[in-house]
Amino acid sequence: MQARRSRVIVLSVVLATVGALIPLAVMGYASWKLAINKELRVLDEAGNDAIARAHFTFADARKALVDMEASGAARCSPAHLALMRTLTINTPSVEEIGYFDNGKLKCTSWGLTEGDIGKARVDYVTPDGVEVTLRIQPAVTHAKPMVALHLGSHNVLVTPSRFVDVGLPPDVSLALTNSTGLLIDGKNSPDVAFARRHLEQKADGIDGSDMFATVADGGLAAVVTEPVTKVYSRLRGELLLLLPAGLFIAAFIVGIVVYFSRRRLSPRGELEIGIHKREFLVHYQPIVELSTGVCVGAEALVRWKWPSGTMVRPDLFIPLAEETGLITAITDQVVDGVISDLGRTLEQDRSLHVAINISADDIKTGRFLDMASLKLKKTGIRNEQIWFEATERGFIDIDAARISLDRARKAGHSVAIDDFGTGYSSLQYLQGLPMDALKIDKSFVDTIGKGTATSAVTSHIIEMAKELGLFTVAEGVETEEQASYLREHGVTFGQGWLFSKPLTAADFIKFHAASVARYGRAAEVIRVAA
Repeated sequence: MQARRSRVIVLSVVLATVGALIPLAVMGYASWKLAINKELRVLDEAGNDAIARAHFTFADARKALVDMEASGAARCSPAHLALMRTLTINTPSVEEIGYFDNGKLKCTSWGLTEGDIGKARVDYVTPDGVEVTLRIQPAVTHAKPMVALHLGSHNVLVTPSRFVDVGLPPDVSLALTNSTGLLIDGKNSPDVAFARRHLEQKADGIDGSDMFATVADGGLAAVVTEPVTKVYSRLRGELLLLLPAGLFIAAFIVGIVVYFSRRRLSPRGELEIGIHKREFLVHYQPIVELSTGVCVGAEALVRWKWPSGTMVRPDLFIPLAEETGLITAITDQVVDGVISDLGRTLEQDRSLHVAINISADDIKTGRFLDMASLKLKKTGIRNEQIWFEATERGFIDIDAARISLDRARKAGHSVAIDDFGTGYSSLQYLQGLPMDALKIDKSFVDTIGKGTATSAVTSHIIEMAKELGLFTVAEGVETEEQASYLREHGVTFGQGWLFSKPLTAADFIKFHAASVARYGRAAEVIRVAA
């Protein structure tokens, strides 16, 4: 039993630990995932803003090109130059406008050009037909490198930063590319190789020490990156929200484990485990006819055998079983044990009987009769060979007891009142109950020959049984003096250590066989009442 309790304790500790850690781990993981997802949404928003800004810049510059192409002014004339200057001033995205003839730059918004300046190599073409050169050195102003957009015979120069002119924290970098990965511009020193790699994967997530989000639309793509450590500040906020819930769930689970562990470790819990594992077995106390010494039967005594091999005394668990209602399940196992242990012996010797104790609940409801009938029907055991013994506690509801006992006798079973005189039974109760036998409690048998004040009670009980037409069975017979007294006073049967201690099924079968060999069999199974 100690080993089982230790297993329950160890299992409870493991379950409580796991039950506490899992909710906390789940909430921690959920907080981490929420923090990451929220931070990735921020990066996505930044990427979408960058794409929107780039589209606006391209559209703004293209409109200037379309307006220049639609102009009817003679190319490089004062009117044409004036229009180029006006559009340059009024178009925020455009720094300079130029006109090409046969691939040669003829004039710009700054005026006529000199020298042989050819059209730059085109890096790619946008979906709406604008030719893009990503890095070009202005031939007239010699300013910093620009992005050249060419449509028809005109081009515009755009400062690259115009395409990524969005607000970003210093630790968030942005790489803006076309759909094939050509870098248009970046912000906060992006890792271009990193951006191109994840542009191909078209995914958001974490790579090493960086978080990234990829946004693509209309031939443009933006990869926004920040250190993964930035998510930690957001994680703290999520933990403040979710961790209390995890702590509550963990406390609830631990409470449940403790509750059920205490139940399992309680006497009732131990008893429930024993019933579930069918740890109850039956020993048999031989009953002998005092006048002949013939073994006429046995009382079935339930024993609880722990896995360790220790036997638990009935007085330590029967009261608890009766109090909790578990006694009915134990009774069922006793009947099963009797059938399994002595089925063949009872079939071979019809004069032999087994007495089974019935609880107060079973007597009140009569459940035991239906149970026994169902189980015995599958065997060759006769109802007359199964006696039912009820203690005085079973007669609290006298009317219900009368109905159950009457049913039992009509079915062929003999009925005995057990431990008579130790409770509150009176002659009036006995007269009103359908009974066959009265068992004299060991406490009265012990007074025989001792001249105590209670010694006379034993003879009084015997005489009362005779007046009621009941046969008697004396319990706890331990000396020959007691047996002689009982025989002289007409007691029919006796059981106790004088004849035999309670025996296992195998030993009882041997005891019965020895009795048959020595004294013969009883004439028939005893049944006083018709």
